[in-house]
Amino acid sequence: MSATLGTPPLEGRGTTSVPAQVVARIAEQVASEVPHIGSDAGGVLGVGARKDFSSRPSARCELYGRTAVLTLDVGVDFPSPLETALSTLREQVRERVEHLTGLEVGRLDVTISWLNPATRARRTLR
Repeated sequence: MSATLGTPPLEGRGTTSVPAQVVARIAEQVASEVPHIGSDAGGVLGVGARKDFSSRPSARCELYGRTAVLTLDVGVDFPSPLETALSTLREQVRERVEHLTGLEVGRLDVTISWLNPATRARRTLR
């Protein structure tokens, strides 16, 4: 039997919808794969924060038709070139979310809730 005999035309196959929460989880995973980007501070206003840089950042998504509006809350390695890190973050999240979901990312807001210092040692003030 031919593959085309039993397959309805594209326009008759229905639609696929991706919930906002799934889009947010995809954005979190992609963000966690970007160099110098880690989890948000967590807690309330950073109090009681987990500050576990190896876990995923948090994301929120609102959908407006086929357009996703994303908000990411991340931690960033310090010192690192923030402009480069955030540019890479935005580019990779936008590209991968659009590719994996078929949605357009219309807006992508990023909040840096904490900086992950390269060293934990405290310097003495002079």
